[in-house]
Amino acid sequence: MPGAPHRPRMTQAGRSPTHPVCATDEHGEVRELRIAGEFPLTLKVDGREVVTLMTLGTHPEELALGYLRNQRLIEEIEQIRSVDVDWDRGVVHVETFRGDGVIDWESKLAHRTVTTGCGQGTVFSCTLDKLYDARLPAVSVRQSLVYRLLRELAGDNAVYRQAGAVHGCALCRETEVLVFVEDVGRHNAADAIAGRMWLDRIEGGDKIFYTTGRLTSEIVMKAAHMGIPVLLSRSGITHMGLELAKDLGILMIARAKGEHFLVYHGAERVIYDARPARRPVARAEAG
Repeated sequence: MPGAPHRPRMTQAGRSPTHPVCATDEHGEVRELRIAGEFPLTLKVDGREVVTLMTLGTHPEELALGYLRNQRLIEEIEQIRSVDVDWDRGVVHVETFRGDGVIDWESKLAHRTVTTGCGQGTVFSCTLDKLYDARLPAVSVRQSLVYRLLRELAGDNAVYRQAGAVHGCALCRETEVLVFVEDVGRHNAADAIAGRMWLDRIEGGDKIFYTTGRLTSEIVMKAAHMGIPVLLSRSGITHMGLELAKDLGILMIARAKGEHFLVYHGAERVIYDARPARRPVARAEAG
């Protein structure tokens, strides 16, 4: 279609997220269950190996794109000709139009940091170099919206309910869940969402990024690279994640479940319009 935004040619090689197994329970009885998948997927750009990711395998093409985008190894999606997943070899091949892959390979790939991501994530030096290129908008969030969004998200973790062993991440606009991805590592789920945003030209400035996992420095960096100013997590945070969120101006809400949450940074941007009733404190009876 003339004038349509460029989309790379891509396979559609998503795998089933769960697999049948038998296990013996505490009563000695055999039960048929399902468990989460986990597959190695080696990312290659123009034939050059970049990294091997352990993944659920449901969104391999978007995972590859999001990884390249979040690591700032490729700047524009227009540089990419195709994304082809070959599960027989456990490889996703990314081909660029130039045919010479990432510009300045040696300096970008020479310095990498292993992070706390499930299955060990990786951050390249070029990821850090470009972290402060764009400032995030200082958006406000209503407490009532947080509660409604948490209720909406409760029905989206299908793989976790069936098999456990996965994290879920979501891209949200107010209470609308635009994209929800589960994977064995929250960093993979985040990268798959970044890949979708890249493909569909979705801007992050008015979005909320939700994860069931902890908010580490790696997740904060990914949110910043996606241009998302609000992080919401069911889990906790790390000290480095908090310090980075402060530097970048990201509203960080964690330990969010039911009517409970903790704002670790940006409390002045939360509109407290649905304060729950305080529970009475039980008094010790006089002896």
